[in-house]
Amino acid sequence: DVQLQAFGGGLVEAGGYVRLSCSTSGFSFDDYSIGWFRQAPGKEREGVSCLSSSDGSKYYADSAKGRFTMYSDNARNTVYLQMTNLKPEDTAVYYCAADLRYFGLGTQYHYWGQGTEVTVSS
Repeated sequence: DVQLQAFGGGLVEAGGYVRLSCSTSGFSFDDYSIGWFRQAPGKEREGVSCLSSSDGSKYYADSAKGRFTMYSDNARNTVYLQMTNLKPEDTAVYYCAADLRYFGLGTQYHYWGQGTEVTVSS
């Protein structure tokens, strides 16, 4: 079974950093693209970054460019989202997702993990 679990969130001060982890099982990064998403209170879920299974290319939302870095550790079956220079508007529940065919920042991913909450204090 394809499974994902995001963890590593918490409370951080503005300007700080946090690294989220997405632990996966049941599939290979060579076959499934991975996406990171977030959902702030009262807002729709939005794509933050994604990693292609076909060529390793990555996309970042404009809000993440220059501050967030997504990377994978195939040996650990884990994908990370390193977030720096955090802002209060980054406060959200963060999710990771996987899909065999879709790659992008849309929410069309088939498999989703439970989220981890990040709160950025001002």
